[in-house]
Amino acid sequence: MPSRESRAGRKGDQSLVHKPKQDGGQQDILAAALGVRMGPQKPPATLWQPLKLFAYSQLTSLVRRATLKENDRTPKYEKVHNFKVHTFRGPHWCEYCANFMWGLIAQGVKCADCGLNVHKQCSKMVPNDCKPDLKHVKKVYSCDLTTLVKAHNAKRPMVVDMCIREIESRGLKSEGLYRISGFSDLIEDVKLAFDRDGEKADISVNAYEDINIITGALKLYFRDLPIPVITYDAYPRFIEAAKLTDPDERLEALHEALKLLPLAHCETLRYLMAHLKRVTQNEKDNLMNAENLGIVFGPTLMRAPDLDAMTALNDIRYQRQVVESLIKNEDILF
Repeated sequence: MPSRESRAGRKGDQSLVHKPKQDGGQQDILAAALGVRMGPQKPPATLWQPLKLFAYSQLTSLVRRATLKENDRTPKYEKVHNFKVHTFRGPHWCEYCANFMWGLIAQGVKCADCGLNVHKQCSKMVPNDCKPDLKHVKKVYSCDLTTLVKAHNAKRPMVVDMCIREIESRGLKSEGLYRISGFSDLIEDVKLAFDRDGEKADISVNAYEDINIITGALKLYFRDLPIPVITYDAYPRFIEAAKLTDPDERLEALHEALKLLPLAHCETLRYLMAHLKRVTQNEKDNLMNAENLGIVFGPTLMRAPDLDAMTALNDIRYQRQVVESLIKNEDILF
């Protein structure tokens, strides 16, 4: 009968035999992940260790990118009221405190978007629950993006949806798409058509044969927004993200910056980036890549909040890089 010492020795020998086998299995898995063919002889430790570290870094990068895709990005957003001083005709009561509004002129304030009437002092306590009404929202261009979306009960402004559908139906292969400008008078006509007719505006090929007029109208809509698509509050975070040199860190920073955008702004940006990605997929014909589109849309989608001229000028290249990164990583970030 084998002694206790011999059994222990044999057990120790088995562990020594199996350990390299386990290490070998790990090496085979990592080699497969890297696409490296392993022969009968394993690579020396001096070669294997760097490969191992590289594999782990690649896997870590993939996990981080997958996490960006899965994380909940959109915060809850409430719209503030757009109060303006108002003179009411006849007796009026405050819709917040239910007390009478005294005076002959400027008795209180009225929300220009939903029509809520309150005392000026009460307006500071009213919840951010504005529900815009179409009878108060008189225009499409130069209207707050969230106000327009809520008034029409839509995900995005109809201008964005209609223009992008028209561009994708007949203009994706047009050379210099978004770079070449259409006639300004005709672009102004499209703007007036949207303000006058809303979703019934005719922007078909029968009305405007040159697709550059439609792209010009879309860019003008973004430029006319009182609050840019990438809001003033979120602007510094996007610029900081563009300054990062590590691709994964930049993606994470952009992901965090997107959380700062109101829901309507974020959804509009997502839809636009998906469209611009399709534009780049036709680069062979339209000669427009992500960098070119970044140059066009950088200053269009984001504007520096009260910065001096020199700082704003320096930010232009970072604005381009922000849009370029959003286009290239549209499938990950949104």
